Amino acid sequence: MSNSQPVHPDEVTLEEGVILVRLARKAVEEKLLNNRVITPPKNLPEKFYRPGMTFTTIETVHPSGETTLRGCIGFLMPIYSLVESTIKSALEAAFNDPRFPPLSSDELDHVVFEVTVLSVPEPLDASDRWELPSKIIIGKHGLVAEKSWMKGTLLPVVPIEYCWDEETFLSETCLKAGMPPDCWLDKDTRILAYTGKVFREKSPRGEVYERDMNREYRLRCLSENE
Repeated sequence: MSNSQPVHPDEVTLEEGVILVRLARKAVEEKLLNNRVITPPKNLPEKFYRPGMTFTTIETVHPSGETTLRGCIGFLMPIYSLVESTIKSALEAAFNDPRFPPLSSDELDHVVFEVTVLSVPEPLDASDRWELPSKIIIGKHGLVAEKSWMKGTLLPVVPIEYCWDEETFLSETCLKAGMPPDCWLDKDTRILAYTGKVFREKSPRGEVYERDMNREYRLRCLSENE
């Protein structure tokens, strides 16, 4: 495989996912505690230096055990190496998510880090736009909606958290892009899909695991409707 080939999520093992999550946390901690932006380590597997796309999500863990979003930013184009994308997305999520104030050092013991490795988004095409929902698999796909200068994405984990069906997922992606919820029916709106692998800390600085999003969707959403 060419060194310029973007890393596909299926190539990333759990062991490598652990490295990415640890790296995301280290990037934020070094910036907060030492005002230093870390450089990519030199001793990682070869694929880490190929183009790759990641989103870093940071969530606050409350005493009740519930979590709330603290920051989430990433890249939908393979403009950086996988390791650089992880470092940059972590720093952006911690300090530059416009929805939240910058993360502070006293929060480090109370947040969990999650890194999603993405595939290159590909257009979802349908001669009849009403067929688009049938091309989406909840728990597998993330979506992008774009038209002109408007663009928005929702990661594969989002419809699981809210138990959305495919049509709702499309509508919410349209809203994220700043467009009407039925923008996916407009033939001038591009709808793209990508897949992702999600690696997450179980607790602040804790064990890292790979989320089984299909299982989460079944347990959280489908069992409620049976």
